Amino acid sequence: MSDPLNEFKNPQEVFAAFTKQTEGFMNNFASEQNQEMLKQFTQAWNCIAKDATQQPQKWMGLMQEFQQQQMNLWMSFWENPNGERQPVATASKGDRRFHADAWNENPVFDYLKQSYLLTSNLLMKSAEAADLDEKDQKRLNFYTRYFIDAMSPSNFAATNPEVMQQAFETKGQSLVDGLKNLIGDMDKGRISMSDESAFKLGENLAVTPGAVVYENDVMQLIQYRPTTDTVAEHPVLIVPPCINKFYIMDLQAKNSLVKYLVDQGHTVFLISWVNPGEELSDFTWDDYLEGGPLQAFETVKAITGSKKLNAVAWCVGGTILGMALSVLHARRKQAMIASATYLTTLLDFSEPGDIGVFINEAQLAHREAQLKHTKVLSGKDLATAFNMLRANDLIWSYVVNNYLKGQSPAPFDILYWNTDSTNLPAAMYSYYLRNMYIENNVIEPDALEVCGTKNNLTKIKTPTYFLSTIDDHIAPWKSTFVGTEVMNGPVEFVLGGSGHIAGVINPPYKEKRNHWVGGTLGEGADKWLETAESKPGSWWPHWIEWAKKYAGEQVPARTTLGNKDHAEIEAAPGRYVQKRIDVKK
Repeated sequence: MSDPLNEFKNPQEVFAAFTKQTEGFMNNFASEQNQEMLKQFTQAWNCIAKDATQQPQKWMGLMQEFQQQQMNLWMSFWENPNGERQPVATASKGDRRFHADAWNENPVFDYLKQSYLLTSNLLMKSAEAADLDEKDQKRLNFYTRYFIDAMSPSNFAATNPEVMQQAFETKGQSLVDGLKNLIGDMDKGRISMSDESAFKLGENLAVTPGAVVYENDVMQLIQYRPTTDTVAEHPVLIVPPCINKFYIMDLQAKNSLVKYLVDQGHTVFLISWVNPGEELSDFTWDDYLEGGPLQAFETVKAITGSKKLNAVAWCVGGTILGMALSVLHARRKQAMIASATYLTTLLDFSEPGDIGVFINEAQLAHREAQLKHTKVLSGKDLATAFNMLRANDLIWSYVVNNYLKGQSPAPFDILYWNTDSTNLPAAMYSYYLRNMYIENNVIEPDALEVCGTKNNLTKIKTPTYFLSTIDDHIAPWKSTFVGTEVMNGPVEFVLGGSGHIAGVINPPYKEKRNHWVGGTLGEGADKWLETAESKPGSWWPHWIEWAKKYAGEQVPARTTLGNKDHAEIEAAPGRYVQKRIDVKK
């Protein structure tokens, strides 16, 4: 790539080119999501405007308050242009956009910041005052917040004092570096969140020794090499989410859940889902169940000779596992599963969290029309949608640092994984959204026919461990808690600190966060938390103690992986996880 600096004669040209390229990239970034969001946003605000004309008194108070605040802001600067001023508007405690001293010390930028905050407050209060049903209200609040955040003065070079100061001090080099970063991300079609050159699968990520011992069109099955002389009689099968790559559970040695389980004396198997291209667009939800956990159960038993195994699943992998256990019950094979662990798993989708703002009949119809052309859902689009839920942290902060300030992101294994997206087949994705998020059929007994059987989670009597996280915005913990009230076997519920990822990947050595245990079950989520006990540190050791009840006897560790019918195919992490496919629009 040529050096952009050589193409410009002076800093003004650099700035002009940088601004043009940034605007172009951001206009194209998540264009499909933005177009649909803008449509929904406009429709909702048209309703607000109509309501304002019919009930003007309802809105007059908001406007009068806003005008008075703007007048107070203006007067504070008029009376003390260069002195100390009592702020009229302040950013929330967790808002890191305006922490630099220049936002407060420079009167121009201080005024710009406070005026923006006042306008933001007006828009949010107006949205919250709308006369909408609960789901439409949540959607309007989200769209309003998203566009407010997008228009922050911190996101634009000409209105961010930190960016301007850095450009001045580096004689424009920071903007040149930012332009290089921008061009690189335009080639990739996404925003870089980590130094991607710092990681390579099989070398410093997904390095727990093992081998692929079975594969089909849906998945590869990995068996990991034991590190202890003896192991638990009943092996562990991990079912990761199929909307991400599996190695979130096997990052680096210190934070690998896979390695931790192996080192604790478990024989561990793991499903590595396929990253589908157009040729697999007809793969169905049933294909994922039959070719995924149901096949893996039989293969693990055949390799180990164990009559039972313990299953661990995360997120949508847990939804798949729950339905697979229902199939086993109908097939009179439920006894083969000694225990089931669900990590941040939704079985009841009535309150799906923030992701629900993207899901309704209109948006599903729009997406299905696109899928007729693309055949598969782009993993990049899915990742972008999740990032939009935390736009200031996962989008705009990187726009500012990478492009406006010209900084290169630091190496971060979780963020590298976050950008290593996985596609979903059109048929499977449509089924997933309609039957889970829109119609909430999984929780309803006999509402779905799955693999030739009626899905009924209430008939599952397998001992169950639920791990949820208190700040999870993807699978809200009170929604995941409903799973404890559906399963009919012995239930253990644990609530971890932090969110959907950090709350799960919390290795003991860090001694970070906390978890709650021992609350009262059967009386709802609030009662459980009220009666639960907070414990410091990771939940991992707690699971190890719980799992001992279902691990069987200690037996000698196997010295070889696979068996004569399931020989080693290739070393872990295997081919499937390394496959990247860009979906043609």
